[in-house]
Amino acid sequence: MPRERRALRALTRGPARLARPAIGLAVVLTLLIPGTAAYAEPSIDQLEQRIEADSIALEKVVEKYNKINEQLKASQAAAESVATRLKPLRAQLDEASTQVGRLAALAYKGGDLVAVDYVMAAGSTVDLADRMTSLDGLTRFQQSEVERFSELKSKVDTEAGRLDQLIADQQRQRKELTSQRSKITADLAKLNELRRQAYARLTARSPTAPVTKATPPIVAGKAGIAVRFAYAQLGKPYKWGADGPGSYDCSGLTMMAWRAAGVSLPHNAEMQWNALPHIKRASLSPGDLVFYYDLGHVGIYVGNNQIIHAPTTGDVVKLASVDRATPYGYARPG
Repeated sequence: MPRERRALRALTRGPARLARPAIGLAVVLTLLIPGTAAYAEPSIDQLEQRIEADSIALEKVVEKYNKINEQLKASQAAAESVATRLKPLRAQLDEASTQVGRLAALAYKGGDLVAVDYVMAAGSTVDLADRMTSLDGLTRFQQSEVERFSELKSKVDTEAGRLDQLIADQQRQRKELTSQRSKITADLAKLNELRRQAYARLTARSPTAPVTKATPPIVAGKAGIAVRFAYAQLGKPYKWGADGPGSYDCSGLTMMAWRAAGVSLPHNAEMQWNALPHIKRASLSPGDLVFYYDLGHVGIYVGNNQIIHAPTTGDVVKLASVDRATPYGYARPG
């Protein structure tokens, strides 16, 4: 038997045979464990996709939150207006009721004799006629005034009650949206931490490249003011519900950019869309607003097929392609 075959057969006997499964298992574990670990950890591309999806979901919740805040401010202002109208009305009603109460008290104490005494105390025929007219007119006046004030009070009370219920409903919705936002923000924080660790392992590219300041284009009029304002915010952090000066969310940035130009917009992408005239892509010019994600996001167009926008939590105000996502539509303030 050749020496090599005898050596091979020797390896399959005795202690060597017992050691073989252990060696095989070690090899299998060596091969499988790295593969399993790599499979368990999502790739950077997978993380980016999940972060993008969660960011869009968060942005929609934040914009709903902003919309409820805008509606709540309007409701509270209406409630204050109703309260202001109601205060003097109630005072007049109380005064009228008091006067009628005095007449009722007199009638209760003296019955018809009170009215007779009042009339008979007249010093002349003319005075007598005046007193009779005055007594009848006073009673009818008080009665009509009470009826009028009661009707007005009922209407105002009804409106006040409706607004109170509306405000309560809006506050409840805001609380629910706050809870949704908190959950998505926590999920995004976990994903961003995974992404940070993944980039730290691979170091092939950086997710947090510094945002460099850029020179705004020369744009005339109010649009130019809005564009220059947007450029000045580059690099500032995203924060839900924020409208500056240190941080912004998407609609907060566009609102403040145009406020600098003297144009008032609500702090909500959908409400901005509804408040403005819509334009075609071919008509797009610096200062126009570009909307995304079924009105869940908005940015300001600055020319050269770019927008400035506040993307999402963990990010900053930055320049991006107008086609960063499929635009929902375009609108023009000013």
